[in-house]
Amino acid sequence: MMRNIAHYIDGKTVSGLSGSKGDVFDPNTGKVQAQVELGDAGLVDKAVQSALKAQKEWAAQNPQRRARVMFEFKRLLERDMDALAHLLSSEHGKVIADSKGDIQRGLEVVEFACGIPHLLKGAYTQGAGPGIDVYSLRQPLGVVAGVTPFNFPAMIPMWMFAPALACGNAFILKPSERDPSVPVKLAELLIEAGLPEGVLNVVQGDKVVVDAILDHPDIRAVSFVGSSDIAQYVYGRGAANGKRMQCMGGAKNHGIILPDVDMDQAVADIMGAAFGSAGERCMALPVVVPVGEDTANILRSKLVAAVEGLRVGVSTDTEAHYGPVVSAQHKARIESYIQMGVDEGAELVLDGRGFTLQGHEGGYFLGPTLFDRVTRGMKTYQDEIFGPVLQIVRTQSFEEALSLPSQHPYGNGVAIFTRNGDAAREFAAQVEVGMVGINVPIPVPVAYHSFGGWKRSGFGDLNQYGEDGVRFYTRTKTVTQRWPKGGAVEDQAFVIPTMR
Repeated sequence: MMRNIAHYIDGKTVSGLSGSKGDVFDPNTGKVQAQVELGDAGLVDKAVQSALKAQKEWAAQNPQRRARVMFEFKRLLERDMDALAHLLSSEHGKVIADSKGDIQRGLEVVEFACGIPHLLKGAYTQGAGPGIDVYSLRQPLGVVAGVTPFNFPAMIPMWMFAPALACGNAFILKPSERDPSVPVKLAELLIEAGLPEGVLNVVQGDKVVVDAILDHPDIRAVSFVGSSDIAQYVYGRGAANGKRMQCMGGAKNHGIILPDVDMDQAVADIMGAAFGSAGERCMALPVVVPVGEDTANILRSKLVAAVEGLRVGVSTDTEAHYGPVVSAQHKARIESYIQMGVDEGAELVLDGRGFTLQGHEGGYFLGPTLFDRVTRGMKTYQDEIFGPVLQIVRTQSFEEALSLPSQHPYGNGVAIFTRNGDAAREFAAQVEVGMVGINVPIPVPVAYHSFGGWKRSGFGDLNQYGEDGVRFYTRTKTVTQRWPKGGAVEDQAFVIPTMR
């Protein structure tokens, strides 16, 4: 029988509430391996009502008790790491080692959330005025929601729900319908860790469910990660409904190569950043920008040799550098961008189209593709391709190289490769991008900082996880208190209070 992936509400599997279903494919074979139930507005409301009942009691628990659930959840994640990674790879297509990295980076945010008793501490001022003290405290919003993408089905849900739950909220998770199994497993592990039923509910679905989340009056905040056009839509609709919104969009990250670089090290870093996970990362490095013709020529020759040595394989191949892309539609989209690059006049150095894997001819595999002499006016440079395609954009000066990521409509991540500390410092200070790596190809911040891009890579004023995550999932209440000793006082009822 075909495996069925259902919703998870009130601590149990909920099935058969709507007749619509979607296929879940195995990217390694191209075959349908499961079907996922697609919810509707009624199902979203059922999940919200469950969350509303559970949230107040969960929030009333002291932060230390909530932290203990996070500690136990961390232990269970580590216990089940292998099983979760294999399940993730079977639906997404990334190799097992990369799936473990997906889970690990989410687990690190769970570790951060274990410190919630400290993170929720407010501020206190004694004697702010005559006999007056002022203090502030952080309180949960109530029921919040997250809409997550296909490319990190473990990490990004944990980026969202770990701080949200630790702060005392209830959470509605709408994962991608392309790889929906791991988010359900995470919810089951949280129940095993001691999370009360109803505090985290998983609702499967498509745009119908997303719109229902954005419109539901009892959902106070929504976090989203996906393409920029959808992020802008989600941000606008949610904000119009009075919700706090945090929406991360697409990217076109650049790697600036200065002439003094350790080229072998830079090429090794670029290969993993450009082609790891078949390029399906918003922090991938799909554009390299060498400064000077000599630098460009050396870089190109070394990249060609390195790319030709890449191994593309099935997800369980321990020798493979990357596996298939997520779907037939996405493979076709990437191939159309490769042809577009040729039509625009870029030099196609290595063409990954037509790649097949013996015994897995139906899988969604693409070989690595390399373009040279790409220019800033090309659509293939402006758009996010999101596949195993690397572009070389040649520049003649540091200033020209700096201008490329600064003037690009996306502003997620950027890296500079150099031995020159002064140049690196100037670059980091001036570049118009949210996350900067200096000799670090994928500058995803550690869990106790925060993740967020600029321009069309991010909509909203607070980043993911870290202290920004705590701010996003809480609201500040400030109390000004006085305990009069009694007796007559001067009547100041019509004068604005001051602290003199």
